Amino acid sequence: MPFQLYVDSLYTSPYALSAFVALTEKGLPFSVKTVDLGSGEQRLAGYADRALTGRVPALVEGDFVLTESSAITEYLEESFPAPEYVRLYPADRRQRAQARQIQAWVRSDLVPVRLERDTETVFFKKPCAPLTDTAQQAAAKLVHVAGHLVQGPQNLFGDWSLADTDLAIMLSRLVRNGDAVPQKLQEYVDFQWQRPSLQAWLARHQPG
Repeated sequence: MPFQLYVDSLYTSPYALSAFVALTEKGLPFSVKTVDLGSGEQRLAGYADRALTGRVPALVEGDFVLTESSAITEYLEESFPAPEYVRLYPADRRQRAQARQIQAWVRSDLVPVRLERDTETVFFKKPCAPLTDTAQQAAAKLVHVAGHLVQGPQNLFGDWSLADTDLAIMLSRLVRNGDAVPQKLQEYVDFQWQRPSLQAWLARHQPG
């Protein structure tokens, strides 16, 4: 396999998921290696000396190692461009900028939602308490912004882009836990979850 992708051993990282979806959409052959974040494997020399930031995901191509999901997906987009490969970002430069804006936003903002609705509650239905006031404010911001972005149950920019997956996973923190979300956002999440590349990630949670 020309590529190796290092992800968390529980397959709960939304950032590892994003890189996995990108490779899958591009149709690139790759193998998946896991890192046990709970035991601190990411801090051990075997991993940290290669993936210098000590985080997942990490993409390995020969002696080249790249971390940070946004850097990985942009590298793949530039290295394997359309039309020979599936496009990860919109062709229109303004829409492409908006897609990257969405990705940067869900990675850097909404911390209370990310803490109180971690992805184990999404993928494993881990019980969670009602949102605190602070998290409710963050959730309201997420719903407000997504409500302006999402116009229907399908993709943000006509054709699918990686921003659809990233936004849908963020919204899933509310939708999959029964928090109040407008119907159109629920339908958007349900539509995005059916994408084969995301289903391929979800299948890794199944026994065997």
